[in-house]
Amino acid sequence: QVQLVESGGGLVQAGGSLRLSCAASGLTFSSYAMVWFRQAPGKEREFVSAITWSGLNTYSADSVKGRFTISRDNAKNTVYLQMNSLKPEDTAVYYCAARRSVSWSVSEYNYWGQGTQVTVSS
Repeated sequence: QVQLVESGGGLVQAGGSLRLSCAASGLTFSSYAMVWFRQAPGKEREFVSAITWSGLNTYSADSVKGRFTISRDNAKNTVYLQMNSLKPEDTAVYYCAARRSVSWSVSEYNYWGQGTQVTVSS
């Protein structure tokens, strides 16, 4: 079965950096777009960044543009989210998800990881 396993979360001070990883198995990774979502306490899950199957196209929410970079290594079946200049409002559980094509809608994704907590202190 499809498994997505996130790692790399933690506690960091404002202005710091973290790199999240999401390792995929049980699917032809290079055929799937990969997306990062996040969910803060009491808020809905929201789109963060996406990358197409080839890696040629990436998309990011306005709130993270210029600070977060999504990338992938199809040889390692892994997608990454490099997060720089972190802010307290970036605090959330970060989830990776897979779909044949990019969608901004949470409801259109069937494959999800368990999430990794990112906490940014001020």
